[in-house]
Amino acid sequence: MEPITSTIPLWIVLISLMAAVGITVCGRIPNLRESIIFLAAGLKLILLLSLTTNVLAGEIYEFNVINLLRDVGLSFRVDAAGLLFALVSVTLWIPVTIYSIGLLRTNDDRAQTRFYACFAIAISSAVGVAFSANLLTLFIFYEILSLSTYPLVTHNQDDEAIKGGRKYLIYLLTTSVGLALPAMIIVYQQTGSLDFTGGGVAFPDTTSTLMLSVLLVMFLYGFAKAGLMPFHAWLPGAMVAPAPVSALLHAVAVVKVGVFTIFRVMTGIFGIERLANAPSLTTIICILAGITLIVASLIALTQDNLKARLAYSTVGQLSYIILGVGLATKSGVAGAMLHIPMHAVGKITLFLCAGAIYEACGAKYISQMHGIGRKIPLTMTAFFVGSLCVIGLPPTGGFISKWHLLNGTLDSSQQWAFAIFLVSSLLNAAYFLPIVYKAFFAPSSDEVKFAKAAEPSMLMVVPMLITATGCLLVFFFSNTLYQFAEQFLNVYAKSN
Repeated sequence: MEPITSTIPLWIVLISLMAAVGITVCGRIPNLRESIIFLAAGLKLILLLSLTTNVLAGEIYEFNVINLLRDVGLSFRVDAAGLLFALVSVTLWIPVTIYSIGLLRTNDDRAQTRFYACFAIAISSAVGVAFSANLLTLFIFYEILSLSTYPLVTHNQDDEAIKGGRKYLIYLLTTSVGLALPAMIIVYQQTGSLDFTGGGVAFPDTTSTLMLSVLLVMFLYGFAKAGLMPFHAWLPGAMVAPAPVSALLHAVAVVKVGVFTIFRVMTGIFGIERLANAPSLTTIICILAGITLIVASLIALTQDNLKARLAYSTVGQLSYIILGVGLATKSGVAGAMLHIPMHAVGKITLFLCAGAIYEACGAKYISQMHGIGRKIPLTMTAFFVGSLCVIGLPPTGGFISKWHLLNGTLDSSQQWAFAIFLVSSLLNAAYFLPIVYKAFFAPSSDEVKFAKAAEPSMLMVVPMLITATGCLLVFFFSNTLYQFAEQFLNVYAKSN
């Protein structure tokens, strides 16, 4: 089936960039400024949905903006994986914006216009990554995302925020320029192509397994937004940002761009079949991801700061996706792909709840939250549902993606990873469920502080309830989401 040439992918990327300009111009008129955001999100969502039926039927949309290198252009390509990631990013932009209005206006934040403009650019960058037809286009949008989110990480402009932002930028830029870019150059020199294709790029027969292994490690660590240890420290350091930014970093855009980039490299540059036929390569991926997964979960157990616990949880959950695609089996790749939306709705709920808890009683630490569920039951109920999704228990979507991941281990040469997934899920339960139990059933940590505790603005509560409901909906409509994975596998895993 020949790809359809269309400018729609370009417009989907550009809409929120243009919105960023409108947000800046209308910064002194808050209602108009925020109306532009919802208009842009609505238009992007409508255009994405207009492509969905055809993409699920096997159609692929392409558009080349300009050639940058020989046989490599600034090009967009919409397939099932990219469309699913774009839908997740744009859909979740809406509740996060509503929540941000409730938080920033309540606190009379002075940098709201900058916040919303950078947020819009970040969403454009995430969609640009989702629709990238080749590694060069992806790299460009990956870097734009790093730069556009720096002002968000440093939003509070205090010493802690500046320090966290500096670490954020240093980690992400040095790894991408120092590791991912040289790896791209080597791939181009070896193959003459950077295009994402079903079987991967055509490496010469003389390319050694050692060379492929080195390139693999360079990509895994070069795209440090994926949070593989030891290049994960930027992520907990970025927790100084406001709750909506943390939600953006951990659920909507930044870290998901990191793992989606690795997903693209594994499936479109190396190729699932090549990985499946090279156990040494899959072993490297699975060991690095497995170590990160377990160690991050153990560190999360030790964190009393709620956002720090959530941050280390994110580090571990990202490695579920890397480990899944590293299995190089259909079930593993499908589970990795499905875990992107499943984790997104769960983790965004948890970070929004963390911000609401702080607004309700000023509590940052888990040890301060005993009994808080009786004061803010809606918030803590949403937290409970988000926790179930991240743990992977029914009736939430995390159960579905982990089911496929576990099946993927049994189909692979890395069956030991089955135990890694199970142990990690138990650790997930160990660091989330006690929070919920103590919030509802333990005596209050601080009766004086909790005396005035109440649910925050409904502009903050409603988005949490929407995303918590999303955790349930992705369970009951998981077959629809699986159609995206199935269509992607038809192209990228025909022979495996």
